[in-house]
Amino acid sequence: MPIRLLFQDEGRFGRISDLRRCWAPLPSRPVVGHQVIREYVYAMTVVSPQDGRLTSLIMPWVNAETMSIFLAHTEETFAGDFCLMLLDGAGWHRAKELRVPATIKLIPLPPYSPELNPVEHVWEYLRENAFKNFSLNSLDEVVDILSDGLNFLSQQPEIVRSMTNFDWLNTLCLTCN
Repeated sequence: MPIRLLFQDEGRFGRISDLRRCWAPLPSRPVVGHQVIREYVYAMTVVSPQDGRLTSLIMPWVNAETMSIFLAHTEETFAGDFCLMLLDGAGWHRAKELRVPATIKLIPLPPYSPELNPVEHVWEYLRENAFKNFSLNSLDEVVDILSDGLNFLSQQPEIVRSMTNFDWLNTLCLTCN
């Protein structure tokens, strides 16, 4: 059974505006809507940096149950592979109730080290390209935009690979004795 290296993370997306720089011809100034409404959904994503494959689920919250559902989804997506999944130290990643499939081994990243997790670049891409400079009228709009962005990335493995395949990952040997 081939071994696959995966990285997992959760990203929170909601109706709080994320103001970004934008261009406007002189002398006009861009008008950008802004809102602070605390409604969120969570994207749970796993990425395979070496080939740029990505799979995601959008969940209303994160806990051991939603993480178990996501792990089962990941097992289906990468069927036939034994997956080494690196993830942060969130409480639901180590909860007693967590159901980890036999083909997935969870490996915690060092604490306070988001720079080691390539999925952080997926969040950055989505926030920069899908969620900038507009206000949303409902949480359904957030889900629609997030779904479109994640679907786009799942169909563009070269973009995902270019964002997530860090140089140090290519030094790992997953089949060495």
